[in-house]
Amino acid sequence: MEVIEIHHPYNEQQIPEEEVVLVLGFFDGVHCGHQEVIRQGQEEAKAKGLKLAVMTFNQHPSIVFQKINPATMKYLTTIEQKAEHMKRLGVDYLYVVEFTSAFAGLSPQTFVNQYMIGLHARVVVAGFDYTYGPRDIATMNNLPNYVKGRLEIVTVPKQVDSEQKISSTAIREQMQVGNMEQVTRFLGYPYEIEGTVVHGDARGRTLGFPTANIKVSSMSRLPRKGVYAVTIQVAGKWYCGMAQIGRNITFEPGRDITVEVNILDFNQDIYGEQVRVAWHHYLRDEVKFSGVEGLISQLKQDQVETENYFSNWSNN
Repeated sequence: MEVIEIHHPYNEQQIPEEEVVLVLGFFDGVHCGHQEVIRQGQEEAKAKGLKLAVMTFNQHPSIVFQKINPATMKYLTTIEQKAEHMKRLGVDYLYVVEFTSAFAGLSPQTFVNQYMIGLHARVVVAGFDYTYGPRDIATMNNLPNYVKGRLEIVTVPKQVDSEQKISSTAIREQMQVGNMEQVTRFLGYPYEIEGTVVHGDARGRTLGFPTANIKVSSMSRLPRKGVYAVTIQVAGKWYCGMAQIGRNITFEPGRDITVEVNILDFNQDIYGEQVRVAWHHYLRDEVKFSGVEGLISQLKQDQVETENYFSNWSNN
């Protein structure tokens, strides 16, 4: 897969000359609804013998339209993670467009001319609620008026799970309450974050539960605070573990939120390693204990519950 980064106005030489099926969307999370849109694009590409292209943005449009501070935005997937999913789904070209004020100011007709026709789309595929300008006029229903018969249009209807719309918003809502099983259903895979193992205060080691402290991107969205059954990928291999998102409130008030993973049956030194953490099951909220003994007792119970969870998980 080729990743093509575009800044408006783009250089035409950046654009592959061949016709493509072009799939449109922001695709935060690349969830099951997004995957269905891409799957239908893949079907069109195979039927017509064309390459499959996807166009997304480097940042959420609300940063420009609502003047949100980019530093406060939290995403379900980084651009790199998004690209990995696209490659796995068979995408040939991934256009990553910088969402700037100049780009946001394009009229619907200009957007169609430059970012559909200009990208050599023979077919455009998008979800039913995709917009390419003001919501009252730049709808999928109005797209034929701008296309003027120059390409085919495939509109993918709303995707639901148990009568609930599959959306990035719904996934974020489930993460806020720790319902990671539903998050997995909506995504089609366990939610993952990436980060680097850094030095912490080594307190977990003194308690008998050494943890890998994970420094994650400030733009990655974390599930609610608490303790979880997770898997963690280290040097290409996955291990089971239990993780806490929290402030270590038993020992110090007002600490920054940290992500710490106790990896089961693991005793390697992994400082500096790039890791992935997949969040499977919420165990409990973060609790302030009156003493170390209570904390150790709870950690032992957490470990039992984590081992039981993965024992059942592997048998399903």
